Amino acid sequence: MEKWSTIALARFACLYAGAIWGIFWIPLRAINEAGIHGLWSSAIWFAIPTCLLLPVAITRFKSIKMGGFGLQSTALLSGVALLCYTLAFLYTDVVRAMLLYYLTPVWSTLLAAVVLKENITWQRIVAIILAIIGMLVIFGLGLNFPIPRNIGDWLGILSGFVWAIAIVRIRKNEKHSAIDVTIGFFFWSLIASLILCFLLVSTQLPPIEKAFSVLPWLVPFIAIAVIPGAFASLWGPKYLSPGLAGLLMMTEIIFGSITAALFADEPFGTREILGIILISAASLFEPVYDIIKSPRKR
Repeated sequence: MEKWSTIALARFACLYAGAIWGIFWIPLRAINEAGIHGLWSSAIWFAIPTCLLLPVAITRFKSIKMGGFGLQSTALLSGVALLCYTLAFLYTDVVRAMLLYYLTPVWSTLLAAVVLKENITWQRIVAIILAIIGMLVIFGLGLNFPIPRNIGDWLGILSGFVWAIAIVRIRKNEKHSAIDVTIGFFFWSLIASLILCFLLVSTQLPPIEKAFSVLPWLVPFIAIAVIPGAFASLWGPKYLSPGLAGLLMMTEIIFGSITAALFADEPFGTREILGIILISAASLFEPVYDIIKSPRKR
């Protein structure tokens, strides 16, 4: 009973995490519209949760130190994955970046089979096919999956692959606290983005004061939604197959489509609804099948 409740909570955590990442674009765009563009907007975005989590990091310093290289490497991988995903939007179309990133369930399923010796079930294969078809429907590409053509496309693929490695490591090293990994997740994202800013953009700091206009709502938003979402994305995979975690987090596309229609005047019609139904079916297919198959274990 306890195991099933933990697994159910982990599934919900991954669904919630996907939903939060689906509205990831809102604060990022707000910083951009305030006058801070490109890589620097990402750096500021990562700086806010890093600062908010600093008191927690201080109180958990001993635990973080005990986590050693294993903890920090997992946090670094997850942070780099998110940074690559953010950069992909700067160098390619949003549609292509999202599609190529969400090959994650494919990578994580294959990595789990090799590293964790997990079986690739027919349910997982069906779910992945449904998810990919749902993405293609939403983005109106028919059966034409994008072939990488530029640096942004490759960053999209790289972000999904690195995230797949991260969630396999999270599953393999369950002893690491998700709180500690979350702290490292934002810290390494900030460090990596700052390094890229100084290497690729400019050594001169942007006009930070331009971001002050959005801070009154941005800071509470990150504290209430983004940080718990990041925690959920790093806690849930500890108890789930990496492939299933990747599928459940595809709720990002659902919430991304809906919020883009509400706040950015993006189209939302029959195609989007059908795509959302397919992705929802993909995310829920395996959990529902398990519940139907094993009712006594609940």
